[in-house]
Amino acid sequence: MNGSSRTDGFGTAGANPVDGMWQAFEQLRTRLEKNFEKSAGSRVGRGDVRAAVLALLAEQPMHGYQIIHQIEERSGGRWKPSAGSVYPTLQLLADEGLITAEESNDRKTYSLTEAGRDEVNRSGVSAPWSAKEDEKTGSLPKAGIELAQAAAQVGRTGTDAQTQQAVEVLNDARRKLYAILAQS
Repeated sequence: MNGSSRTDGFGTAGANPVDGMWQAFEQLRTRLEKNFEKSAGSRVGRGDVRAAVLALLAEQPMHGYQIIHQIEERSGGRWKPSAGSVYPTLQLLADEGLITAEESNDRKTYSLTEAGRDEVNRSGVSAPWSAKEDEKTGSLPKAGIELAQAAAQVGRTGTDAQTQQAVEVLNDARRKLYAILAQS
């Protein structure tokens, strides 16, 4: 079998198994990040875009890009609505008479009308970014990604002693996580 290579699921057979473990961590981290990014945009419904726009315009007039930027900033980067969801919402709110658009310097600035203010006050519109992040779709996967990143970094750059210490920490963390589930 000269010239051929065989893999054992953690890297190339015969290679240091710890290196293979860190490669597996890196692959897991990459998969988790992709899944997290895909689900992040799907957690926010259309009504939330409407509520966010109304909440922001209740504070001050803004143009569309400002609205998108403010939502992203206030949600801590967890939510950045697309222009394809914000601008149609702005048009709908204008059609409903809740906002007006004033054009200045080739830019439309949106503000609430009196009817829009009444709607915000009557319905108690709250900013969707202020709601507690769902642990199953937000902070727990993010913490897992960050843990995998740290483990992969130790695997790439750590000494043998640091690597062994990291393995012990990860084993302890796994046991503690299962202990949490056992409490219920």
